[in-house]
Amino acid sequence: MPFARTTGVQLADADASLVRGSLAWAPELCTALGVLHGGALMTLADSVGAVCAFLNLPPGATTSTVESKTNFFRAVRSGTLHAVARPLHTGGSIVVVQTELSDDDGRAVGMTVQSQAVRGGDRG
Repeated sequence: MPFARTTGVQLADADASLVRGSLAWAPELCTALGVLHGGALMTLADSVGAVCAFLNLPPGATTSTVESKTNFFRAVRSGTLHAVARPLHTGGSIVVVQTELSDDDGRAVGMTVQSQAVRGGDRG
């Protein structure tokens, strides 16, 4: 995913039941006063969530985000943003993934729930 790579998203673990990733704080990813931009948080959540959705697709299928909702809980002003994505539903037409975002101290930073359409493939 070129955009994720450009923004600095890193994947640590990836299988169908859990995907972990991270994004290091950087001044070019911030708003005023050194706060990591909400779009950067959403980029990490969307990227890690998309990998989780992809790993839950039937053979030959692709996916596309059709809905995404993010709640922000706290600002990130340094360190690394961490993401853990898990599938909530893996159906033949929709995959729903929840991604939890946290800071280096394990404090909740945000949560994203996204729905991914299943396109093509062998849906059984």
